[in-house]
Amino acid sequence: MGGVGCGELTYRAWAVLAPLLPPGGGRGTPWADHRRVINGILGKLRTGSPWRDLPERYPPWQTCHARLGRGQRDGTGDRLLAHVQTKSDAAGEVEWAVSVDSTVVRAHQHAAGARKKGAARTRPRTTQPMRPLGPTTRRSGAAAGD
Repeated sequence: MGGVGCGELTYRAWAVLAPLLPPGGGRGTPWADHRRVINGILGKLRTGSPWRDLPERYPPWQTCHARLGRGQRDGTGDRLLAHVQTKSDAAGEVEWAVSVDSTVVRAHQHAAGARKKGAARTRPRTTQPMRPLGPTTRRSGAAAGD
């Protein structure tokens, strides 16, 4: 593999991540190279482009998409992130900043179901249980002999 492209894993970063990745393969078709797949995932996430627009230098988009989903399900992604954050924090490379947004957005009075001016407040109607129609019960509008 040639030089490292823009936004791809450096040799130093790959040396840290490689031992944390699950062994590829087993039965069936051998897995695509972890480094190329991770670079494909990073390329997609960096550009925000659709999976189908992944450049040719990466494995097929289906492979990258499936590996990302598998890593999220089995916890590999969380393990990698926690390891990198811990290692980078210990080296003083991470600046932890907390940003709290206190923006308040007021809704229009009609958006919240507020009463309109002059409208009387009504109580909700209570429903009465249905009575079965029997021989002694008359329907409205029905004649006594019907």
